[in-house]
Amino acid sequence: MKKTSNFFQQEIVDHLKNNGFVFSCSEIYNGIANGWDYGPLGVLVKNNIKKLWWDHFVTQTSNAVGLDSSIILNSSVWKASGHLDNFSDPLIDCKECHNRFRADKLIEEFTDESVSENTSFDELKKIIDKHHIVCPMCGKFNWTHIRNFNLMFATQMGVVDEVKNTVYLRPETAQGIFINFMNIQRTMRLKLPFSVCQIGKAFRNEITPGNFIFRTREFEQMECEIFTYPDIKKDIFNEQLNKIQNFLIDVIGLNKDNIRLNEHKKEELSHYSSRTVDIQYNFPHGYSELWGIADRGDWDLTQHAKFSKANLWYLDDKTNIKIVPHVIEPSVGVERLFYALCCDVYEKQQLEKDERIVMHFPKELAPIKFAVLPLVNKLSDEAYKIYQQLLKDNISSVYDSSGSIGKRYRRQDAIGTYYCITFDYDSINDQCITIRFRDSMEQKRIKISELQKYY
Repeated sequence: MKKTSNFFQQEIVDHLKNNGFVFSCSEIYNGIANGWDYGPLGVLVKNNIKKLWWDHFVTQTSNAVGLDSSIILNSSVWKASGHLDNFSDPLIDCKECHNRFRADKLIEEFTDESVSENTSFDELKKIIDKHHIVCPMCGKFNWTHIRNFNLMFATQMGVVDEVKNTVYLRPETAQGIFINFMNIQRTMRLKLPFSVCQIGKAFRNEITPGNFIFRTREFEQMECEIFTYPDIKKDIFNEQLNKIQNFLIDVIGLNKDNIRLNEHKKEELSHYSSRTVDIQYNFPHGYSELWGIADRGDWDLTQHAKFSKANLWYLDDKTNIKIVPHVIEPSVGVERLFYALCCDVYEKQQLEKDERIVMHFPKELAPIKFAVLPLVNKLSDEAYKIYQQLLKDNISSVYDSSGSIGKRYRRQDAIGTYYCITFDYDSINDQCITIRFRDSMEQKRIKISELQKYY
């Protein structure tokens, strides 16, 4: 089946929902638009992704440290960063069915014309009129004027109405790093170039969220802000670009044929960026951004120094000159990486006598490493001891004793369990078990005492 199709997307969604990876949010109350909860298996895969990312970009990287900044920041942060004034999308309404859309996305979807955040509303409307783009929901051509729609979620802080302050749920995690630049550099005695990394939730009131978990209003980011000298930032940018691709292909295990680079044209760049490259993945709905890397220059530190009057500079101990570091920012959404991984590992295999669905997760990412399967119930006590030992050894495992052994294999294949262990009648006497390998379905007899070799 072609993996870039609406049919395949629905098949993936159904599989993940039916097998404990992803659930509709607030489902018993008819849900909430494009809201998703991550079930027991989804949580395990997401945590494995985050651990691999942290190991690769923080623990195993020199001059890299972590941060966990607050979701709610002083509103002045968003004024300085430009989010209060500029973090918006061009909104257009259908007068017939009252559905709302992003004008730029309508143009991207139904024409070959290129637009950016710098394209004026008048230009966007002219393109929509020129191509006679009709409403995707009702098919009518009856649009309102285009207007700004700020994407930030606002709320009130304070217990008394008269002194309540408007604050915002952060639309990105990066600003929490920038405003802590001096704290981190001073306390950790870091020298340029160094990286500050963070995993955390962000919130955007998207006009048209969709494509399953690809674009949601609540999401989790994994970001690094690499503070560097201006004269070496080009090299760091290219090093990071290569590092990200190697991580996706060699560590996460994505098929390199599903990955491509998209360099932003000058007119497509954000106001803070002098260079941006998207690492795109071939999702069921087509190629879209999976990971972005941007050269933010000294925009953020300069803006926060201007608005806060704080000294956000770095004293070079060799030249004794104060400089404002430039920033290279690689950023990826956990949910998008999770979605790309699930699309990549999902396979429906036709066997000799039946078929199986298998999730080919790499071992480090598989939600369950071992499934312990007693051949019959009377062997449960001994088999359960193996399961308990796996848990004691901190190995993600399940115990499954219901149904035929074949059905149990299929259940475990469908959720990506890496190994199945069968405890049979001979196991009591010879202290051996049968270990089954998920991808090849090969089976091998090993000593129980040798099981740790497969951890």
